[in-house]
Amino acid sequence: MAKVKIKQVKSKINRPARQKKTLTALGIKKMNQTIEHEATPQIMGMIAKVNHLLEVEEVK
Repeated sequence: MAKVKIKQVKSKINRPARQKKTLTALGIKKMNQTIEHEATPQIMGMIAKVNHLLEVEEVK
């Protein structure tokens, strides 16, 4: 399965609690942190909800 590299590029300050919890569920704790996840439908759904705060790149 493909992997995605996720980096937070915008702050979660003044965002709804639901978006903050989604970032935490993705494993992002602070700005400019980069993590990798498998591109499952669940992960892609979470990314879609907060994509305005993230930079997403596919890794092969």
